[in-house]
Amino acid sequence: MNFLIKNGLIVNADSSFKSDILSVDGKISRIEKNIAVPDLESSIIDASDCLILPGGIDTHVHLHLPTPAGFSADDFATGSKAALAGGTTSFIDFVTPHRGQSIVEALRLRRQEAANSLCDVKLHVSPVEWTNQTEQEIIHCIKNEGIKSFKVYMAYQSTIGLRKEDIFKVMKVVGKHGGIVTMHCEMDEIIEKNRKQLLSQGKTAPKFHPLSRPNAVESEAVKNAIALAEKAECPLYIVHVSTHEALDHIHKAQSKRQPVYAETCPQYLLLDESLYDQPFDQACAYVMSPPLRKKEDREALWQAIADGIILTVGTDHCPFTLEQKRLGLHDFTKIPNGAGGVEHRMSLLYTYGVLQNRISLQKFVEITSTNAAKIIGWFPQKGIIQAGSNADLLVWDPNAKQKISAKTHHQNCDLNVYKGFEVQGLPKYTFISGTLKWNADDADLADFH
Repeated sequence: MNFLIKNGLIVNADSSFKSDILSVDGKISRIEKNIAVPDLESSIIDASDCLILPGGIDTHVHLHLPTPAGFSADDFATGSKAALAGGTTSFIDFVTPHRGQSIVEALRLRRQEAANSLCDVKLHVSPVEWTNQTEQEIIHCIKNEGIKSFKVYMAYQSTIGLRKEDIFKVMKVVGKHGGIVTMHCEMDEIIEKNRKQLLSQGKTAPKFHPLSRPNAVESEAVKNAIALAEKAECPLYIVHVSTHEALDHIHKAQSKRQPVYAETCPQYLLLDESLYDQPFDQACAYVMSPPLRKKEDREALWQAIADGIILTVGTDHCPFTLEQKRLGLHDFTKIPNGAGGVEHRMSLLYTYGVLQNRISLQKFVEITSTNAAKIIGWFPQKGIIQAGSNADLLVWDPNAKQKISAKTHHQNCDLNVYKGFEVQGLPKYTFISGTLKWNADDADLADFH
């Protein structure tokens, strides 16, 4: 499909300007004022009073994730449909092998699972153990499979987490061969000690989840991860940062020009721990790791975005149904951790960031698309509107309004942690490589092809 977008305000991370955009064969062909209707068969889209944004990139989703409570509620088909409805055109999911399984084989199988995604997909690969084959498998992924990022977990030592010495080994090989390590930073030993103590005291409700994972559990892990990465000479990407203390360590490392990148999520910007103080069926929706924090942490995260300490906002999209969450009705440690958000990330950040003057339009594009594309290796094909780039574009209606509800969202789940939130600013049209994937005016008939 070729198309011409007229009369819109183009917004990039470093500029905004009025212009027309011509897309030909999936690429942005021309960006000029008053482009004449081309001879070739094209659709013409009037974007008057709308913004034209690069397609959103969500750096952190968990679709079709196996857990003791069953798979996370969204698979790649339903999760990507929700993403498109919210303006996200690309996302990054994970390959998490079983211990004893080849990383390369796990990557092959995960790509098969991701084949029905309606969005473009990249994958982080997670080494969950260090064996005689791990180094060569990581090198193979970088050299032959186009994998740039490798995620390791400091938590979850009994299943997928790595010990400190093995994390260092992963960092050494990844750094040497031009990759980046992404890190889930929580101190496993402290978490397990806290959980056992709370349960032994009969403290089983969801409100005890954040008490088992206090701020220091994250901040101390972040400090240790930064030190390891510096020693290993490996770039470090810290996922879902939630505490003001962790930000201090990140800022200090960045000030020394160490390649440390930070991501946070909308839940840590907009929700707080008071939500755990409800009956189980309400509170369980907010059980995620890291847990929701205090309001002062929330404000520190917004400031860190404005200051350029946090470069990306992903969602950690991992929804579970109420039935699945009830697995932990009498033991908060059995509640599957996670919540949905891929559909609402951009509208929430626009409403509570741009419209409340916390961030500029350019910063909005930066944290939802451009920085992710640069860090993960998609730039300049994605993350920017310029001639030659992929026509991953949003025609964004800044006046469209919506009240978020589990009854109307596209996520395959009966829970929504943002229920009742009023948002303003939604995609009118979403394009991937020049193909219309979402039309808000005709959503019921959208092809989603």
